[in-house]
Amino acid sequence: MKSSMSTTSAWRSASSIRVVLVAALAAAAFMAAYGVFSGDSSSSDTAAGESTAPSVDGSQAADPSAPDAAAASFTSASAGACVTWDIAPDGTATGFEQTSCDKPHRFEISAREDLSAYPTSEFGRNAERPDITRQNALRDELCEAPTVSYLDGKWDPHGRYDIASILPPAASWEKGDRTLLCGLQTTDAAGVPQESTGKVAEVDQAVVAKPGECRKVDESQVVSTVPCTEPHQMETVSVINLAERFPDGYPSDEELDKHLSETCTQDAMDYLDGEENLYQSTLQPFWDALSRESWEGGSRSVNCSLIHVNRGFFSTVTGSAKDGRDGLMIDGAPPTEQPKRNPLRDPNEQGGGETPAAPTEDPAAAPAQ
Repeated sequence: MKSSMSTTSAWRSASSIRVVLVAALAAAAFMAAYGVFSGDSSSSDTAAGESTAPSVDGSQAADPSAPDAAAASFTSASAGACVTWDIAPDGTATGFEQTSCDKPHRFEISAREDLSAYPTSEFGRNAERPDITRQNALRDELCEAPTVSYLDGKWDPHGRYDIASILPPAASWEKGDRTLLCGLQTTDAAGVPQESTGKVAEVDQAVVAKPGECRKVDESQVVSTVPCTEPHQMETVSVINLAERFPDGYPSDEELDKHLSETCTQDAMDYLDGEENLYQSTLQPFWDALSRESWEGGSRSVNCSLIHVNRGFFSTVTGSAKDGRDGLMIDGAPPTEQPKRNPLRDPNEQGGGETPAAPTEDPAAAPAQ
């Protein structure tokens, strides 16, 4: 695992032709979370030279003037516990504390390591705190295997949870604390840990956008959420929970395609208040595919979206389909006039008829139809 994790996401379009679109869905792992955010000045640990005082989680910090004293850990939390902290607008972290996993938290602990137990001077009493590169390596070396074991293998590497590690704040490290916490977290596009509720093994791990959100796919196939007034490729219609339809396990490809085709098309019509509005928008339903690997890892949901296809590629859309034709620009032009026709059609008939490939160049440069 690397600190900046790319998520491979498969997609299916309204034409039921399977395609694969590599999409890094904002899954950059956050390394040494509390230590990075806290820094020297913001830590609640005692300053050098003081005797003992509560650390950020209420434990006692050791007296650094006593060379034989064991440094108290910045937290007593262990595997199975969840921890959280506050993040100020300037990125400063405060209020690190253990909390119930059924309440909002930023990190679920899967393993606890004491780096001082390793027979190397790298983590000795006077050793400098590892830099980010070394922290990433420590996470890879010490956290991946125990975290997957902690979850009994129920982890979707393409899902919304990343394996990460937390080192003590710099001030605690200077006092001799060599605790390393391994665990799981979900982050935003900037890599900042976000709050989640529930234990990872018990929740849906799928990466999904909220209905009404628009998503941009850049030339590197990285997907990010943007205001619908900005250029984008997808407008989210719904979140489809496949476990509700397939409670007994992963379905066949045919069953999955049929269910998603019917459900996503109906959701798209409902989102735009009718089939005629969908037809006039010139957009078509488009849904994510969920692999067996992701299903077995704990993901159950996919997004249904609206897209436009131009010569096999995503078109660049500006505006929301909810605002009708007059609110849309597609590849820099208004939607094309649709031929007159009977507005009633088979809900399973797919609009557009093309399966888009991932953009290879700047999506905004795609020629207009």
